[in-house]
Amino acid sequence: MWAAPYIEDGKLRGIFIENKGGRGVILAKVFIDASGDGDLAAHLELPHTVDAHLQPPTTTALIRGLLRKDVNIKELVREHEAEFGLERDQGWSTFIPNETDICMLAETHVFDTNAADPDNLTHAEIKGRRQIRAIMDIVRKYGPQKDDITLLTLASYIGIRETRIFSTEYQLSEEDVLHGKRFPDAIANGSYRVDIHHPDGGGYIFRYLDGRQVDHAAGKSEWSRWREETDENPTFYQIPYRCMVSKKVDNLIMAGRMISADKGAFGAIRVMINLNQTGEAAGVAAWQSIQDGCPVHTVDSAKLRKTLADGGSIVL
Repeated sequence: MWAAPYIEDGKLRGIFIENKGGRGVILAKVFIDASGDGDLAAHLELPHTVDAHLQPPTTTALIRGLLRKDVNIKELVREHEAEFGLERDQGWSTFIPNETDICMLAETHVFDTNAADPDNLTHAEIKGRRQIRAIMDIVRKYGPQKDDITLLTLASYIGIRETRIFSTEYQLSEEDVLHGKRFPDAIANGSYRVDIHHPDGGGYIFRYLDGRQVDHAAGKSEWSRWREETDENPTFYQIPYRCMVSKKVDNLIMAGRMISADKGAFGAIRVMINLNQTGEAAGVAAWQSIQDGCPVHTVDSAKLRKTLADGGSIVL
């Protein structure tokens, strides 16, 4: 596992690692921090923030026989949550495609958690798994079919939504996202809605590109609009390369949920289908930086976009 950055003459030269063979160092010309929490960037003391109201993480599971027409799982859990030590919460569940009785359960949150902190992360892993067990116990005790529920698998890692957000050459805003702003250095296109989970009590807010908004909380859904209705709705938004780099470290590229975005924009771009694109762009940009002998923040964005397009990426 990685241990610390290796700095020489004020420049990032390598990464110290520790394994069964002891301590070593991996040297490179360009580095990509895809840790999610920005662990390398934080050790390099790049400016960042940790929101006072972080979106809480969720432990997910695949369960057979949980969702049925003859039982409302949300109401059942809400009715008996106190007996099984669960906090008031609200999430979601869905069936697995092509399966009639296997669902993906994401009904809980571990509140007041900064998963970039190792003690917090350990607590969240334990509590998240206990929450899954509690939901299954509720259904086994009070559901109509008490013996036909099977835990097929737990997620190998709790689903972390938000920890550190770093300052880069550009901060993507919620306005950029909701109005579909185009960027000359765009390296990713997304259409996932703004999705902000409440820091306590469960539930979440969705804001759609067509102006609709819904707040799922307290066991109900309240629809409204964040802007007036119009026929000219954007169908996608973009993430610029500048959200991933900083002049403060000229050979580090960030990829993943710690790139620079405000609270609303972050709620949209933090999902896998968007962040996968930042990972691909980071790899291509690192190669281009080495080939052209330039700092990562001065990479030719037109050339970067063309290389991504030539590789099959959808670059608009």
